[in-house]
Amino acid sequence: MKEEQSLEHTLSKLDSRLSKIAAEMERTQIAEYVDLLNRPISLIWRNVLAGLARGVGIAIGFTFFAATILYVLQILGALNLPIIGDYIADIVRIVQIQLEGKNY
Repeated sequence: MKEEQSLEHTLSKLDSRLSKIAAEMERTQIAEYVDLLNRPISLIWRNVLAGLARGVGIAIGFTFFAATILYVLQILGALNLPIIGDYIADIVRIVQIQLEGKNY
């Protein structure tokens, strides 16, 4: 009788552990991951789409950032600030000297 109770107790522990493992595997979606690894074409296709989306996102973000910078520079140029004007004049002068081949 005692052996049966011990065996039932062990089986119930084993059942609860297996249930926990099954629930954890379902939560982490192991089956879908293994299925994806067994179909490399699907994995490649998903990675191509992810890379394409990432590239488009970077392009849109950079366009927005550059447009904002140009807008701010345009506003600063309209203010005709002497510090910025002198800085731009120095850059233009350096570029012209380099184009002529002279050392400055």
